[in-house]
Amino acid sequence: MGDSTALPFLPGNTFKDPTKTNFHRSQTMTYKNGFAIPKTGSIQGLTQADIDELANLQPSLTYGKAKPEPPQDFVPAHVAFDKKVLLFNAYFKQTLNESEKEYYRVRPVKIYYYLEDDSISVVEPIVENSGIPQGKLIKRQRLPKNDQGEHWLWKDLNIGNDVVFYGKTFHIYSCNNYTKEFMTSEGIMLNPEESCPADPYTLSRREPQHSYVTPPTFDKLKQFIELDRQVLRFYAVWDDRSNKFGEMRSYTVHFYRVDDTVEVREQRQPNDGHDPFPVLIGRRKVPRSKQNIPTDFPSAVMEISDHEVTEWLNENGPEGRGNGEHHEPAVLPVRLRYLHAELLPPAVRGGI
Repeated sequence: MGDSTALPFLPGNTFKDPTKTNFHRSQTMTYKNGFAIPKTGSIQGLTQADIDELANLQPSLTYGKAKPEPPQDFVPAHVAFDKKVLLFNAYFKQTLNESEKEYYRVRPVKIYYYLEDDSISVVEPIVENSGIPQGKLIKRQRLPKNDQGEHWLWKDLNIGNDVVFYGKTFHIYSCNNYTKEFMTSEGIMLNPEESCPADPYTLSRREPQHSYVTPPTFDKLKQFIELDRQVLRFYAVWDDRSNKFGEMRSYTVHFYRVDDTVEVREQRQPNDGHDPFPVLIGRRKVPRSKQNIPTDFPSAVMEISDHEVTEWLNENGPEGRGNGEHHEPAVLPVRLRYLHAELLPPAVRGGI
């Protein structure tokens, strides 16, 4: 039997050595003084250089042709771009010829571009009680760009551009973050974002902001409760001696604090020769300042209202005047000069 080492190491080509009698495995450890220590020189181990060489070894075939690397798996567009949609915010202006108050309306929309099949859909957000048919304006489809058979692609959409879909012009003013990242990754620089103009009709329908006015602490009910039966008395004279047959006549002015009314009474003297009409002006509100009253105003049968009076006489008027001061002619029909004033006791009701 020849040398078995010359045969290839394949099944059926290996034979046992009949001369081999020692079948034990060699030991790499030995015992010395009760301790296991490795043997030196018996087995030659691998060096660090051998280990590094084996780690970087790339074995090659010794027979046959080298197999080419398998190609990468083909991924179709409808799988690679599935559920990837670009979103652009746009608006269009709707002309109104039937309304007298408005000329156009600004209607915001959302343009969805589907990357898997280059289809586009236009949706208008639904506004409650708008009175306009809203929702999906253009269903998902490939939109024609011109008469040459071209269609709108994602490269044609950019912020600030006008796109025409079936004769309607849409102006793009912004987009979402995913669209910005996709367009930037494809080498397309987006224009700066714009703002959507306000709709004049929507602005006209907005309710004004509520203004909360603190009510005054001194109201009519409080005035009635606290100032009832409180009357201010003023002594005045009417000096009419500058006119023919004129004389100086004494009057008493009562100011009722409960409703800011004024009453003027004449102080009768015995044998003065005057008609017995003690009340010169009945209890009423006396205007303090009047303006824009026409000369033909029928004051004899009609009362002056708040439209003609800018300020009514109140207790600060007579009280704030010193003794000897005069009223303006617009306040009383006669020119009175106050002498002094006093507060009547609460028991007095309705004047004297």
